[in-house]
Amino acid sequence: MTRLCYCTNVHPAEDVAGILGQLDSHAVPVRERLGYDRLGLGLWLAAGAAAELAADPAALRRLRAELDARGLSVLTLNAFPYGGFHQRVVKHTVYRPDWTDPARARYTADCAHVLAGLLPDDADSGSLSTLPLGWRTPWPPAADRAAQSALRWTATELRKASARAGRPLRLAVEPEPGCVLETVADAVRWLAPRVDPEVIGICLDTAHLAVSFADPEQAVTTIERAGLAVVKIQASAALHVDDPRDPRARRLLAEYAEPRYLHQVRELSGQGRVLAADDLPEALDGLPGRGPWRVHFHIPLHAEPQAPLRSTTEVLRRAVAAVRDRTVVEVETYTWQVLPQGSDLVDGIAAELTWAQRELLDGGRSV
Repeated sequence: MTRLCYCTNVHPAEDVAGILGQLDSHAVPVRERLGYDRLGLGLWLAAGAAAELAADPAALRRLRAELDARGLSVLTLNAFPYGGFHQRVVKHTVYRPDWTDPARARYTADCAHVLAGLLPDDADSGSLSTLPLGWRTPWPPAADRAAQSALRWTATELRKASARAGRPLRLAVEPEPGCVLETVADAVRWLAPRVDPEVIGICLDTAHLAVSFADPEQAVTTIERAGLAVVKIQASAALHVDDPRDPRARRLLAEYAEPRYLHQVRELSGQGRVLAADDLPEALDGLPGRGPWRVHFHIPLHAEPQAPLRSTTEVLRRAVAAVRDRTVVEVETYTWQVLPQGSDLVDGIAAELTWAQRELLDGGRSV
């Protein structure tokens, strides 16, 4: 069964008390508004909270009881941001520590052991997503060796956590533009000869997939033919503009050039080449604009941006349809606070989940 949840990295809290406060303010009202008995979460834990819970089984049991009392189920963990995901400027810091730093492996292992204690009884497996090794520069050959070693150690911890949970827990590597593993093809080439596919697979973030101008069906086929699995899908949509030289399009794009997060841009040239800029201001100043752009800015799934901008939700639909093995679909719009037009967060999350059920899960109530 495909199970639907929303990612709590949209909330700024980084300790357990703060997380519960945010869930009381947002997740519980969303569940009530949708009329669900239980609401699925893709939980984000900063490193300090993950370490505290992993080291204290009693605290972990208390958190599980608090979630149960609120009608909330943790279906997956987002272990990509280490911390500080809502500080004034995030940009490249979200990729640190990378997989060459032992702190990244320790954090991921802590998250796995926490997931073992939080996963609902009726879940047949669990997942946690992570960054695609790190930002692409600097990345010398020694970094590959260090990352491979760290992932091998983490896989051992995942097996221990799986044994404790009584079902498999798998790590999902999330390709992202600008990173060492920028595309699905990059991730498959790097992972397939190096990891145990029973433990480590792919997180298919559909905004990242769209920005890379990848074909969704071909991307899923590439993963499956390599013997890897789509461990989880992050349901997200990027910005698309057909003519980046259109003055109105440029004015609207400039409204999305905000200072907190990195918004990578890719342009598809007439020759089929993909041109790159690491952030939206750089693209507005430097890309030629003779072909369409895709911008890594997570757009609410249910809400089209102002024309001539549009959303890449069609990529999302096709990607979900192409994944034959049912998995967790995690709605991951973390950008609500930096959108040009504000919105009530409870209203927005509820509307996204309603859209995702209707458009991605054939109207079925999977939570």
